[in-house]
Amino acid sequence: MRKLEGRVAVVTGGARDIGREISLKLAKLGAKVVINYFDSKEDARQTLKLIKAFGGIAICVQGDASKLDDINKLVYKTTEAFGDKVDILVNVAGGLFARKTIAEIDENLYNLIMDVNFKSCVFVTQAFVPFMDRGSSIINFSSQAGRDGGGPGAFLYAASKGAVSSFTRGLAKELGPKGIRVNALTPGMIATRFHDDFTKDEVRTNVAKMTPLRREGRPEEVANLVTFLASDESSYLTGNNVDINGGFLFS
Repeated sequence: MRKLEGRVAVVTGGARDIGREISLKLAKLGAKVVINYFDSKEDARQTLKLIKAFGGIAICVQGDASKLDDINKLVYKTTEAFGDKVDILVNVAGGLFARKTIAEIDENLYNLIMDVNFKSCVFVTQAFVPFMDRGSSIINFSSQAGRDGGGPGAFLYAASKGAVSSFTRGLAKELGPKGIRVNALTPGMIATRFHDDFTKDEVRTNVAKMTPLRREGRPEEVANLVTFLASDESSYLTGNNVDINGGFLFS
């Protein structure tokens, strides 16, 4: 069932891992997808190739989602390709970059983490809201870290994701009267390159053992939740931070 037939979806960080699965799932359900990426050029090309293989419609747009000039380019390329109406915005772009203690952080790391995780979400959303009508949906990416403070050396990342969660609640109140829904996901341990790069194998194993479902999540499971929140099936849901963590942490 192509329940998103004809809709236009923009996915920041849409080239790999969770972003790729979201882009693929949206396209399979009939949406025209804009895959934004920063430095994952080959991943973006592969994602586009996968979409076209099953007859989906998509374009790739390179750009730093935390830079206003690049955000404006993303808007221009989106509207040039698919018209001046955007139905779905998924703010996936983000990163941890490094695990540092309070004694080790500097201003550059602070700015990088806050810009990529929070500033991008705010200003990409600001840029696309004028193109969104009643029935549109915005899905932001927070994190379980935004609820529990994160693991060792990840407090800045956690703080930036906590900001995304609060932003989501506040924006839902502002845009609700216009019929635009705003929700966020707060994923736990999902099997992605993020954890390949920043989480030790023994930590991942221990977390999986402590999770009621006894495993990590899969990117496609996150994508399934995103497409639900993007569709009319969730038409009375807004302002939520939805946990997807196998039962590791409850709201």
